[in-house]
Amino acid sequence: MSIAVKQNSEALVQAARESARNLSIFLHTHADIQEIQIGSGTGDTQQVHIPTQALHLLREILVELGMGNDVRIIPVTAELTTQEAADIINVSRPFLVQLLERGEIHYHKVGTHRRIRYDDLMAHKEKSDAARRQAMDDLVVQAQEMGMGYD
Repeated sequence: MSIAVKQNSEALVQAARESARNLSIFLHTHADIQEIQIGSGTGDTQQVHIPTQALHLLREILVELGMGNDVRIIPVTAELTTQEAADIINVSRPFLVQLLERGEIHYHKVGTHRRIRYDDLMAHKEKSDAARRQAMDDLVVQAQEMGMGYD
């Protein structure tokens, strides 16, 4: 299951910003479940009990939408196609397949098709990002040692 939310108007962006701010006020709690009231445009209201964890996720979605970003929610147990996985980590599908074949990302086959678990993909991304940050830090240190003007 994957849920995609796309922004398409300034009014929606503004509404998302305001909603995120308003929701943030109520999320400083240790309660596991919150009660919120949802109203329709016709004046009907409904009390809803929502896990606080879900409200934190909703706030993060609203923050992203408030910045004009599209949002996709993917369960960590989801199995992705190679194209979906490549899109998520912003690489080409052939490059992703090379990573799979080199054993850098765990995958399994369903028939002849490769499937990647979302959490395995994110573990690789975090490891790759950390290595990239370390390489940049090393380059900065090296530039400083060589007196290249980076103080």
